[in-house]
Amino acid sequence: MDDEFLIGGELRVRRLGFGAMHLSENDGDVVRRAVDLGVTLIDTAYLYGWGANEELLARTLWPYRKEVLVTTKVGVARPGRLDGRPEALRAQVDAALQRLRMDRLDLLQLHRVDPEVPLADQVGTLKELRDQGKIGHIGLSEVTVEQLAEARGIVEVASVQNRYSLLDREHEAVLAACEAAGIAFLPWRPVLPAVAGLAADSGATPAQLGLAWLLARSPVILPIPGTSKIAHLEENVAAGAIRLTEAQLRKLA
Repeated sequence: MDDEFLIGGELRVRRLGFGAMHLSENDGDVVRRAVDLGVTLIDTAYLYGWGANEELLARTLWPYRKEVLVTTKVGVARPGRLDGRPEALRAQVDAALQRLRMDRLDLLQLHRVDPEVPLADQVGTLKELRDQGKIGHIGLSEVTVEQLAEARGIVEVASVQNRYSLLDREHEAVLAACEAAGIAFLPWRPVLPAVAGLAADSGATPAQLGLAWLLARSPVILPIPGTSKIAHLEENVAAGAIRLTEAQLRKLA
């Protein structure tokens, strides 16, 4: 099993990333430890604290190590409503660049598709921003197979971030489409607690079992588990070294 993946054929990252959503302003030591452990993919979003999470990452990690990819998301506005209007997306991208202290967002994801705005307008705006040099690669989140196909007709899609785990496989078809196209699939909420019995048989914790299964499930899956605890972070990262046997995988199928 390959431990690395080239997002968009260009951005080399370790397949086990880190989701920054749960971090508070005093949790900089957690994300520093993640990077020290070799995590190279850090996922954040404007929604996470309305920019505070992005500012935390910049305070903690800037200047960024060359190998570290910090990806953020736009398309949700206060008070938690979707906003995919072109002017809103442009403003959020400019603000993210400032908060993260970046000249370019190497990977920028549309957090949700706004049903009130044509998808072509939302993706087209991100393409314009890419062409202007503000974005390197474009990703989507919580999309259907049909939406992914429509978006790919407008611009190259480097990543998809949908909910997916050992016990939640609603988006199997989206994963299959990503695998066929070589698109990175970043499952959010990848760790669920209800697999204790199965974990005991494998010698792993429930969280580790869920992550090891995701890594074995498809070569395009890049889990981004989040935590505000260093001990939990270290447990998650250790899951990258677990290799489930064929018998264990069949039991989990």
